Formats: sequence, C-alpha cells, structure tokens
Amino acid sequence: MESHQGTYRTILLFLLVVQSFANHRIVRIGALLSSSQNQLVFEDAVRSLNNNSGVPVNIRYEYTSIIMDPNRIRCALKLCDELVKKAVHIVIVSHPPPHDNDQAPISVSYTCGFYNIPVIGISTRDSSFSDKNVHPTFLRTVPPYFHQADAWLQMLTHFGWKQVIFIHSMDEEGRMILSRFKWLAEKEDIMIEKVYKYPSGMKKFTSTLKPIPSLQSRVVLLSASQRDAENLFRDAKNLNLTTAGYAWIVSEQAMEASTLPVGMLGLKLYYSTNEDVHIRDSVQVIGQAMQKFFLVNSDLQNITDTPTDCRSANNDWKNGSKILEALKTEKLEKGQTGQVSFNEDGDRVNAVYFIRNSQQDKVMVGYYGNKQATEPALKITGENKIVWPGNLMTKPKGVKISTHLKVVTLKATPFVHTELLSEKGSCEENKNERICWKVNSTTGEKVDYCCYGYCIDMLIDISEKVNFTFELHLSTDNSFGTLTRSNNSKMKTWNGMIGELVSEESDLIVAPLTINPERAEHIDFSKPFKYQGLIILVKKTQKDSSLASFLQPFQDTLWILVGLSVHVVALVLYLLDRFSPFGRFKLAKSDDTEEDALNLSSAMWFAWGVLLNSGIGEGTPRSFSARVLGMVWAGFAMIIVASYTANLAAFLVLDRPEASITGIDDARLRNPNENFKYATVKNSAVEMYFKRQVELSTMYRQMETRNYHTAEDAINEVKKGELQAFIWDSSRLEYEAAKDCELITAGELFGRSGLGIGLRKKSPWTHDISMAILKLHERGRMEELDNKWILNESTDCSESERDSAPATLGLTNMAGVFMMVAGGIVAGVILIFVEIAYKRHRGLKEKELELARNAADRWRGNIEKRRTLRQTLQRQRDEQLASNALSAKFLAAPEGNGTTMGEGHHQGHRLSYTEATGSRLYAPPPGAMAHSNTRSVTINNPAYSSEHHDDNLV
Repeated sequence: MESHQGTYRTILLFLLVVQSFANHRIVRIGALLSSSQNQLVFEDAVRSLNNNSGVPVNIRYEYTSIIMDPNRIRCALKLCDELVKKAVHIVIVSHPPPHDNDQAPISVSYTCGFYNIPVIGISTRDSSFSDKNVHPTFLRTVPPYFHQADAWLQMLTHFGWKQVIFIHSMDEEGRMILSRFKWLAEKEDIMIEKVYKYPSGMKKFTSTLKPIPSLQSRVVLLSASQRDAENLFRDAKNLNLTTAGYAWIVSEQAMEASTLPVGMLGLKLYYSTNEDVHIRDSVQVIGQAMQKFFLVNSDLQNITDTPTDCRSANNDWKNGSKILEALKTEKLEKGQTGQVSFNEDGDRVNAVYFIRNSQQDKVMVGYYGNKQATEPALKITGENKIVWPGNLMTKPKGVKISTHLKVVTLKATPFVHTELLSEKGSCEENKNERICWKVNSTTGEKVDYCCYGYCIDMLIDISEKVNFTFELHLSTDNSFGTLTRSNNSKMKTWNGMIGELVSEESDLIVAPLTINPERAEHIDFSKPFKYQGLIILVKKTQKDSSLASFLQPFQDTLWILVGLSVHVVALVLYLLDRFSPFGRFKLAKSDDTEEDALNLSSAMWFAWGVLLNSGIGEGTPRSFSARVLGMVWAGFAMIIVASYTANLAAFLVLDRPEASITGIDDARLRNPNENFKYATVKNSAVEMYFKRQVELSTMYRQMETRNYHTAEDAINEVKKGELQAFIWDSSRLEYEAAKDCELITAGELFGRSGLGIGLRKKSPWTHDISMAILKLHERGRMEELDNKWILNESTDCSESERDSAPATLGLTNMAGVFMMVAGGIVAGVILIFVEIAYKRHRGLKEKELELARNAADRWRGNIEKRRTLRQTLQRQRDEQLASNALSAKFLAAPEGNGTTMGEGHHQGHRLSYTEATGSRLYAPPPGAMAHSNTRSVTINNPAYSSEHHDDNLV
C-alpha cells in the first residue's frame, strides 16, 4: 500500500513539473563573445537571472553563445547557423579577439537589423552605430566616443573657460563629436573661436597648428585617434603650443599617445575594457525589460514568429520591435558599470568617466558621472594637484590677454568729434584729444585725425582703471554695421565696425553702439554706459499770428453774445431808469433844479465802461431797479474779463512753435504718403529695430529706400525742408534740437535701449570693462560727461530753458491790439472832422436863425411903434373930434367968441403920418411872421427911415 502511494506521489510531482514547464514563457538570448571565458560569464549571468527570486516563475531564459569570428562574412554565417536558427530573441555582441576594430560587430548589426532582432553591444564605441537608418536595432552598454563632448563641456564650465579652439579629424568620429559639442556649447554660451580639421592618417600638422598663436583662445579641444595624436603632439610641442598659458582637453584615444605632453586633461571610461561587467549588466537589463514586456503583453503566452532562417526574406517580426522599445526604455539603477540606460538612438547615457591628467604618469583628478545618481555630475577631486602645460600648478586663464587693444570708432556728435590733424596741427592731450587714423577708401592711405568727445573721455577713464593701452582708428565705411550677403552668396557677413570686430581686426568698439539681439549674437557687449531711446526730429512749424490773435481766447459766437449783451443791458437800464418814479430827482443844493433821468447814450456809456473796467464819472442809473441790474452786469463783466485774461495768457504768453507730427503713432507715419518723407540711417540699430517690429513693417518699407548713410546728412536735409522727419537716437537729436532753434523733437521716447562698448565674443575684457563702467556710474563720472559734452554745449536753444522760461511776446502776437489802437486813432480823426463839419453846418443854420430872429424882433418893434402911433393918432383924432364938437358949440355962441374959436381951431389941427410923409405905412407881407422862426428874413423898406419918420413926426 505504501509503495503504491509513493509511486502516485512521484507521478503527481512529475506531472506538476511538466505542467509548470508547459506554462513557462521562453526568452532566448544569444551572444557573440570574444573568448570562452566571457561565454562562461554570460551563462552564469543567465542562470543567475533564472534563479533570481525577483523574476516571475513563468519566464524562463535560455542562452546560446559562440566565439565571434574576426571575418565579417564568416561571423554573419555563424550568426545565422548557430543563433538565428535557434530562434533567439535578443543578441549580445562583443568583439572578435583581439580587440583592434570597433567596426567588427557591423555584420551582426546588419543581419539582426534586417530581421528586427535587438542587438546589445558591450564594447564597440564607434559613432556610426548611432545612425538608426543603418543600425535600427543596435543598443550598447558603452557610450560612443562623441559622447565625450558632454564631459568636455562640464569641464569647461567648471574651469570658467568660455572660448575654445576645436581640432578634429575629418572622419565620422570627428564630425560627430564636433556636432554634439556645438549643440551643447550653444546652451552654455561657450564659443568655438576656430575649428581646425585634418584628414585621418596625416603625418605633419605644422600648417594646421601654426595659426593658433594668433587666436585669442588658449583652450584646445582635440578629438584624434592614438596614431594621429602622436604626430600632432610632436608638432604642437615644436610650435610651443604645449607651454605655459595653454590648456588642452583631449579624447580618450589621444590620451594613449606615446608623445603625450605634460599637462593634458583627458577622459577614461569606467570599466571600458572589462567585458565581464558589461555582460552581466546587459543580461540584467534584458531580464527587467522582458518582465515589463510580458506585463504589457499579458495575453501573449509565448514569443512567436521568431526568425529562424536567414535565407527567408520575411523580416516582419513585430515582436522584435516591441522588445527593442522595451529595452530602450529600461533603466538599470545599480549596474556594475553604474546606471545603465539608453537614449532614442540606443546609446548608453550617464556613463562614468575618470578625468586624468598627464604628468609623469596619468593621474586621476576627478570623474564625470555618478554610479548612484540619476544625472551626470562632474567632480574634480584633485584640482590643486593638476599639472598644467609648462609644468605650472596654476590654472591658465584660457585666453590670450593683450594689454594693447585696437579700438574702432566713428564720428558721432556729441559722442565722438573728429578734426583733421593737418588742419589742427596737433592733438591736445590735456583736453583728452587722441590721434585716430582712418583709411581712405579710394587711395588706401591712412589719414590722421584728432578724436575727442564723450566716448573718448570714457575710454581714457576705462583704460586707466582696467590697465590697458589702445590704438584708436575710425571705421572705413563710417557705419555701425549690418548683416549683408556678399557676391550673391547665401552666407551673410557683417560690415562696418561690427564687421571689424567679428573678423578680429579690432578688439573694442567705443561709440554710441546700441545693444540689440542681432548684434549680441555675434559680439559681446559691456554693461550700458548710457540709456536712451528713439525720438523723431522735425523742423519747427511757427504759428502764424493773425491780426485778430487777441480775439483767440473767445470764440466768435461768444464775442457776438458779449457785444449783444452790452447793448441789451444798456437799453434795459435806460428803460428802467426812464419809467421808474425814482429815475429823476432834485439836486440837494438847488431846490429849483431837477436832474434829468438816464438817457440812452449815458446808459450805453455806462454798460461799456463797466465791461472795460473804466471809470464812470456821470450818467449812472438813478433808480434802485436799474442799479440792481448794474451790479449784476458788473459781476458778469468781472467774470468775462477774468476768463479772457486767463485764456489770453494761454494763447499768447505760452504760445510756442509746434512740431509737425505728434509722435511715432502719428497718422502721417503709419499711413505714409509721397508728400511726407521720413527716414533713418542705413545699417544702424534703428533700422534693425523697425525691421524687427512687425507693427512697424509699413514704416520700414517706406524708409528702406530713403535711409541716409550718416545722421549728419539726414539732419541737414531736415533743416533744408527736404526731409520732414528723421528718426534716430534721442541723445543725438536732443543735442541737435538744443543747438538749432529751428529744430524740435516730436513725441515721446520709444524703443528704449542702452549704449554699450562692443567686444569680441567671449573677450577676456568684457567683465573688467563692465565693472569699470559700473564704477564710473557709481562715482557720477557719466553724469559729468553728460554735462560736459551733451548739456553744456547746447546753450543756444536749450530744451530745458524753453520748458522753464515763459515765451516772450512779440509784435506778431500783439499786432492786432496795436492795429485796434491805430483803428481807434483813425476813427477818432475821422470823427473829429465829421464833428467840425457838422458844427460848421450847424453854426450857419444858427446864424441864419439869429438873423431871422433879429429881423423878426425888428419887425415886431416896428409893428409895436406903428401900433403906438396909430393909437396916438387915434387919440389925437378923437381929441380933434372932441375939439371940433366943442368949437361948434362955441360957434353957436356969441360972436365974440368966434375969433377965438377960429384961432383955436387953427392951432389945434395936426397932420397925420400919411399926410406928413406922403406915403402909406409899410405892412409886412402875409405869412412873414409865420416863417420867421425857420428862415432868416431881411426887411428892406426904402420908404422907411427912422430919421425921416421922426422929421415928419416933428
């Protein structure tokens, strides 16, 4: 019974084992290795992977390995016959013995790449394997040689070198490392001053290395094979390029040269020749990647459709591409060679390098990368132990520092003034004048000038602080510089002063050079020595003062209403005073005299007198109602006069010449026409600014064909009226506007920027000059230069004076007032003649009336005399009648009385007037009295004579 139970248990265990093997997912790993020892390491690594408790029990790794054949064709045949036929899923490849060719795995990569079988290289570092078009399935646990550029860049940053000379071979390796370094250096702002390339296998390098001493950089990066490096170091030593002042960083292969000089720095890959650790790391990466592969593809029981015959043209193995992607994304954190991970090209990243220094032997002074970290890191552990070229222990500065600098400038008032030395005689150094020469573009001869101004004073101050001497010359084409195509080529080059700096003909640009992005890409700038902006210069447009300029404070409508109000108020005053019961009254001193009420003329005089604030002596309102209106009118007049006075000051006293445009947003600039021309200077920062600004593109196109070669030419055209607006730096235009009262700046500043000193890219003087400028700012020296060269010279028509002092009124402003006075005088003269004529006419009429009045009075006297005479005669007649009657009585009486009566009768008879004169009395014609008041009548009666009349009466 017990024997049957034992047999049953054995059968059950066997079935379980068979079942477990039946459920396993098989992963086959092939390997082409350099030795049988490496084969044993590989087999042990795979067994360890299978026995790893972290590996799922349903994944089983199988292995197959062969020794790699040095012949590429035989190697490919062995791969097909012994590995591909066994349906391997992944291949690990090393190199054939001995290791003297990095191209050995190429046949394996081609074959596996065709069938989508992933390949992991553990020794080859050739850059060509990074080309995924040729090697689509190739990965490697060692980085390619061109990845040394990453460590080189970190070393340059650590030592503070910003400018290098790059020497490389013309093969694929040299081109790849240069390309990667350029890409990395651009991010770190490190400049390659010069690149020298040579063909592999070159024997003599003298002609290649000879120009290096003339360059500014003293840091040399070398990518060369061991054989080429031996020849190059020999010639470099003969040219004294490995002496004090230089610094060399060389590739791993060059560090193995037998002629390696003292003081070189180079790299050595950690475990670069130890295949054992790379084999184990490769197997570990495969194990982790396949676990994730089966997790993602959980429905996949086994990897199928694996290629098994190299004679088949079927290369559509989709699982191979999936396995490759799983390997690329895998990261082994704690591999024996450090962190193992791959980039998109399948190259090892974050590898660890030792940094070595060539002394008596190669000494490790630091490392790049960290076995435990996730990101590369540079650490120099023995910097004080580094021996530099020339057996120096002090780090070289990395650049050639010349204390005599070539400085280029140009004439730019007020920053740089120039005068011919032949005309001036000599430059006055005590006034900071310096000799500067200029090459005549026609004859090629040098012409000497005296240069002085804001920038020259600043240059002298900086040179004393930074301790350098300089040679000053003027730009040949007198331009700042711009990028232009030469000879219809696609390559753009700089001209002007910037062109001299880029081509290393000059060391500094000291001029009003605007800092902008286009220039900063090719040259370095110091800290700004002056801040400014752009502004527009135009010719002043003087306001035409009309004769009626004193009427400007009020509109025509208001003037009409004021004039109408005067007459309306005068009329109402007259009516109120006339109809008021208190409009007239007796004077206090004379009870019999009564003052007349306000007449219309006096009311008019009163209204105008109050409005014009003149004294009113007489003709004022008498009634209370009229006086209330008079007070209201006085208040109205006070407000009107005060308002007029205030506005008159604004229109006349503060009246200034105006600019023809309002600023950069003026419609005549934004919507240009042929009658309004504006421009700037060619090849200048202002032109670049308009070209760069999209919203100003219309203005740029309008100016492009009109721009001038110099600012002086444009300013002269503005003065002549040929150019309506000139756009330029505010410092210069404000200086010109202050000196010439016909010019004025329009609008607000725009496009603000700074002026700086231009230097070569990565110049060693950049930092020192910038610090000197900051110290000059701090000390107030820049303000002194402003006062000396910009503000003090502009005393003729200073903008500040125009702003602070009131404008002076001239005849043109007040001509209307004088014309009004002259008109008043003329009107007075005309009126006096009218009055005289009127008086004469009225005097004649009065004389005629006087004569008529005298005649009438005389006529009335005569009439009165005749009336008296008639009455006398009538009385005499009556007396005569009475006497006659009495006589008659006496006649009837006794006769004795008759004689007496007769005598009495004879004595009492008197002659009448008619009888005495023999003529009848004068009678005035009918109506003579009626017209006596209006006409002068002369009475001429020849028959009448007072003497005759009296005689007759006697």
